Amino acid sequence: MTFPLKICDHYPLVEKNTLGLPSTARYYAEVNSVAELQSALTFAREKRLPVIPLGGGSNVVLGDFLNALVVHVNLKGRAVLSRDQDSVRVRAEAGENWHEFVLWSLENGAYGLENLSLIPGTVGAAPIQNIGAYGVELKDSFVSLEAMNLESGLVEYFDRQSCGFGYRDSVFKREKRDQYIIISVTLDLDATLKPNLGYGQLGDLVSRRFGDQAPSAIDISQAVCDIRREKLPDPSVVGNAGSFFKNPEVSQAEMDRLKQAYPDIVAYPVGQNWKLAAGWLIDQAGLKGMREGAVGTYQYQALVLINHGGATGQHVLSFSNMIQQKVNDKFGVLLEREPRLYMEALKLV
Repeated sequence: MTFPLKICDHYPLVEKNTLGLPSTARYYAEVNSVAELQSALTFAREKRLPVIPLGGGSNVVLGDFLNALVVHVNLKGRAVLSRDQDSVRVRAEAGENWHEFVLWSLENGAYGLENLSLIPGTVGAAPIQNIGAYGVELKDSFVSLEAMNLESGLVEYFDRQSCGFGYRDSVFKREKRDQYIIISVTLDLDATLKPNLGYGQLGDLVSRRFGDQAPSAIDISQAVCDIRREKLPDPSVVGNAGSFFKNPEVSQAEMDRLKQAYPDIVAYPVGQNWKLAAGWLIDQAGLKGMREGAVGTYQYQALVLINHGGATGQHVLSFSNMIQQKVNDKFGVLLEREPRLYMEALKLV
């Protein structure tokens, strides 16, 4: 069969992941349309190879060799679908850069994503992770998405309920993992700005800058960007995948135990449970700024693992295992990684 898109053999991925890890894909294709994506899936089925979708490469740890078809999803397009006095419905294709989409939405009078500014990656990856920051999550404005079934090549529709969103979680990380590639996302945003400044650090910064004056959406977005740049290294300068661990959730009884042993522990209530600050746990375990070979924790934010140069996926995995072990030994709390691990041929971790 002849395939209308270019499929590369033994393609280097070092510049396709923000950790800057050396990795080679058995096959690689950039898809710019739904038809090209269907063609790529047909190719993978004929080769009997798994398909690994890749967007901005900001939330993955790649092994040395991926015996798979790596598909770079480059579908582009943004549109305002409808508008009334309360809400603005917008749609974006999966390959759109997330931060650029946020800025576009604000420029078009669609508000609610300003707290999610500067989150790396693409629109298509956002629902998988249910991205969130500074008191806002994607699910807050989510309406639906379209995704291609990897087995059938058909496009299917998912509403909010069928996505099963949780904290940095969705069905695409659980029961429907490795079964779909997202191709578009539709959101309902606010027609008027409703600032969400309840997150302490963001609220404090906006208050210092604007006092009694009401900040604009762009003002809030810029404040979020400034906080993120202060805490997180630029991946174009220092290889990293952003926050590497989720903030763990514990029961009230577990929180009582931890509070008694560590009165200064950083946590906040979530329903009947408590969410712990993973960065604080790592810092208190003495791991902030620590380095083993080419991998280390960022000196200004212990939650971030960085590639000092020359690290491999296995190095990152081993270093993150060490962090999990030391935090668990000290606090009795197991940290869960955020990035997806693609470590071995035909084995998607």
